[in-house]
Amino acid sequence: MFAYRQVRLHVLQALSRRSTLAEQGETRRTGGSEMAVKAVALEAELIDAVCARVRERFSEEQASVVERFVRQYYRWVPAEDLADRSALDLYGAAVSQWNQILRREPGEIKVDVFNPDFEQHGWQSPHTVVQIVTDDMPFLVDSVTMELARQGYPIHLVIHPVIRVRRDERGDLTDVVEPGSDGTRGEPESVLQAEVVREPSREARVQLATNVERVLAEVAAAVHDWHPMRGRAESLIGELDEHEPPIDGQELDEAKHFLAWLAEHHFTFLGYREYELVGDEDQAGLKAVPGSGLGILRRAPLTPYTRLSASALELAREPHPLVLTKANTRATVHRPAYMDYVGVKRFDADGRVTGERRFLGLYTTAAYKASASEIPLLRGKVEHVLARAAFPPDSHDAKALREVLESFRRDALFEIDLDELYDAAMGILSLGERQRVRLFTWRDRLGRFVECLVCIPRDRYNTENRERMAAILMDAFDGAHLDWSPYLSESLLVRVHYIIRGADGSLAEPDLVELEKRLVSATRAWTDDLREALIEEHGEDAGGKFFRRY
Repeated sequence: MFAYRQVRLHVLQALSRRSTLAEQGETRRTGGSEMAVKAVALEAELIDAVCARVRERFSEEQASVVERFVRQYYRWVPAEDLADRSALDLYGAAVSQWNQILRREPGEIKVDVFNPDFEQHGWQSPHTVVQIVTDDMPFLVDSVTMELARQGYPIHLVIHPVIRVRRDERGDLTDVVEPGSDGTRGEPESVLQAEVVREPSREARVQLATNVERVLAEVAAAVHDWHPMRGRAESLIGELDEHEPPIDGQELDEAKHFLAWLAEHHFTFLGYREYELVGDEDQAGLKAVPGSGLGILRRAPLTPYTRLSASALELAREPHPLVLTKANTRATVHRPAYMDYVGVKRFDADGRVTGERRFLGLYTTAAYKASASEIPLLRGKVEHVLARAAFPPDSHDAKALREVLESFRRDALFEIDLDELYDAAMGILSLGERQRVRLFTWRDRLGRFVECLVCIPRDRYNTENRERMAAILMDAFDGAHLDWSPYLSESLLVRVHYIIRGADGSLAEPDLVELEKRLVSATRAWTDDLREALIEEHGEDAGGKFFRRY
């Protein structure tokens, strides 16, 4: 009872000091810096109160270890995120995570999802809490928060310390290593707590825990197999050197350079699997090679054989060493984009395609920042368009065309064919600074998605018009899913890149001329009608003067 009264006194004193600090903060005599100092002071008071409770509730031997854990647990949490928390609830949250970390086997992933209740857990929160302990690894926080968002759970708070711990042979925690200690002491473990919008359903909480565990397992598989996947890309270069397929030598060299470029930290390898092309001339498919999977493709596929459509079979049998496109699914690791697909074909001695080695992943930030003129495969496309345009090399048009090509999304450049790229690039170049709406489109070879590049005057680019154009494009192509990204520069035109996917892998084929007219009409301003009416009534010169006046 005495211990309880003492810790209650600590809590009340901390809350009292917090109230005093808040009142003093109203003066704001020195601006934001004074408020920041007060917030830090408040945080220190609260953490000291939590540690006082630790010393009261744990044995002397345990208390020092638990206190080190608590101080590291809250070390990087912004002070404002703790300002409305009581010391009692902060203590309960930290001890709950401490109990979770006490025993863990190597490689074990522990996930708990619950609604803290004072009677049951000794602390409370208005939110649902997701607690995780696992090996420290890249992409962990991004992937977990991405999955929480995908499941429709807005996040209120994330606490994520990486704590070095020591364990015995049974996996029991024996020590928490102080920050800055000898790096050889202890193993780093990720401790994560996310507070999300409250989920009252127990079944839904169980399902959320299952989903988070699945994502963490995929993160672990991708991280563990990253070196083998990268090594596989490098070994395929040697294979193409040793057994050169009977295809164009320059194309083969670019393919090998591209694989080397991927391995040089331009691609986040997430999965790899090998396939055999089996069947006759009319009916063929890809059969997964057992035991060849790595990363997120490590598990045996649910459907080991996939029959290819006519268009897919045609693409598979083409005498080109690489297939570059987008996968049908979004990544669950790192960022929620559709995964990039790199297929490396296998040929027999007669030059016939007999299989494919497939990489799934995401192009890295370095890949998106690299000049298209320096990236294997893309540099050839850039030079082809420039040569076809035949502008004098140092002319304004040549420089402007190169700038247009450089501004294309890198993944779009990989997928678009030469004719479509030439038409789109020259169309954008011909617009110059003319403020009008233009539409350029190109399709995935397998017909799964269509990419639309819409040029729109900057003064008309806003959320309402962007969404209006998206709705028109989705309706015209009978799409089911849409992604978009803008490109803004010093130009008077903004380019919006839409990617539209069909529900069953198929898309409608609208009249593109009529579709562009719909976009023009939907984004038309009343000033356009005024200009047109004045010119029609008074002629180009006088109408233009009246328009500028009115």
